[in-house]
Amino acid sequence: MAERSLVQAPRTPGVIAGRIFIYTLLVIAALYFLLPFFVMVITSFKTMEDIRTGTLISLPREISLEAWSEAWSSACIGVNCQGIRGYFMNSIKMVIPAVLISTAFGAVNGYIFSKWRFKGSEVIFSMLLIGCFIPFQVILLPMARTLGALGIAQSINGLVLVHVIYGLAFTTLFFRNFYVSIPDDLVRAARIDGAGFFRIFWRIILPVSAPIIVVTVIWQTTQIWNDFLFGVVFSGGDSQPVTVALNNLVNTSTGVKKYNVDMAAAIIAAAPTLLVYILAGKYFLRGLTAGSVKG
Repeated sequence: MAERSLVQAPRTPGVIAGRIFIYTLLVIAALYFLLPFFVMVITSFKTMEDIRTGTLISLPREISLEAWSEAWSSACIGVNCQGIRGYFMNSIKMVIPAVLISTAFGAVNGYIFSKWRFKGSEVIFSMLLIGCFIPFQVILLPMARTLGALGIAQSINGLVLVHVIYGLAFTTLFFRNFYVSIPDDLVRAARIDGAGFFRIFWRIILPVSAPIIVVTVIWQTTQIWNDFLFGVVFSGGDSQPVTVALNNLVNTSTGVKKYNVDMAAAIIAAAPTLLVYILAGKYFLRGLTAGSVKG
């Protein structure tokens, strides 16, 4: 048998040209999508004089943090001139419990639908999946009546409940599809040894669930933090999330339009989800493919 050559064959001009073409397209696409963010960043560090005398993509003559300070603590949002700080904290108070609760319920539901099937479970699961395709607008009126009946309308607790209910279909789907890749023999053996529902979940299922938990947390955090419709409909006054406050700040029509403050506020509002993807993006991709192959 002839020995396999260890010397890599030289690349032909056609292959090199193809690679150059592909990388050029990727660089152009990256610049195209990053240009708006670049404009936002440099504008947020400009003074109003720089904005009036410069161009859209011109660099600031001097870096100023005044717009950031004003956006955070003193910008006027309606009649409230305390910046977006309070609304930013509202989003944190809404996102953390909503993500934790919806993830926990989704894990238990996925465990039930994959390892503890019962008569009619597939029908119930299919009905639950319908929630993934229901437009937001369809549930506005019934949800508003429900929140009013529970006495939590126009509150952060009401927003938490809304996002938990709406996100439950997605989290259940994620966990169920991941858990079906876990061999059923493990659960059967544990049941033969006398382990019950929750013992199997805690000792066998949950320890291998880290990839899908990361996926679910990133998905829910992004969806809930960036939501505007539920925030503007089901909140009011001091309970509004940061997305609603940002809209009100940008659309304020009194006084001089401060574009640097608007850009700084927009970056602050987007920072949490941006950091989540930067720090955990690779785990998100790993989690999406972790349950793609059974066995």
